[in-house]
Amino acid sequence: MENQRLGHTTYRTEYHITWLTKYRRPILTAVIRKKLTDILPEILTEMPGCEMVEYNILRDHIHMVIIIPPKYSVSEVIGRMKGMSSSRLRKRFSSLKRFYWAKNIVWSPGYFVSTVGVGEEKILSYVRSQ
Repeated sequence: MENQRLGHTTYRTEYHITWLTKYRRPILTAVIRKKLTDILPEILTEMPGCEMVEYNILRDHIHMVIIIPPKYSVSEVIGRMKGMSSSRLRKRFSSLKRFYWAKNIVWSPGYFVSTVGVGEEKILSYVRSQ
């Protein structure tokens, strides 16, 4: 990963982020995972400079390595990704109502985040192998 530029700023801010489905239910079927593959990059285009380097979607959680420019907070980006993807999945897959009733949720409220630094290849390999 090379340094990025933003106005008068040069940065290299990569994060390893993981979040879970609500109640860690294994609801992310192959069809839903395919839809998320379309949704997540689309959401990021609304935040210039944000870019997914690597990601892997499992049955009950998501791993990703993402570049987030300093002009955005990590919580802002993840909040937007989780909120918008949840809404779009609920509209597209009515079967989610069976698991989460009338609430417009899919994801657990929290997430894990760590910075990617010297061990970038090790973390990328880990995300790929999940």
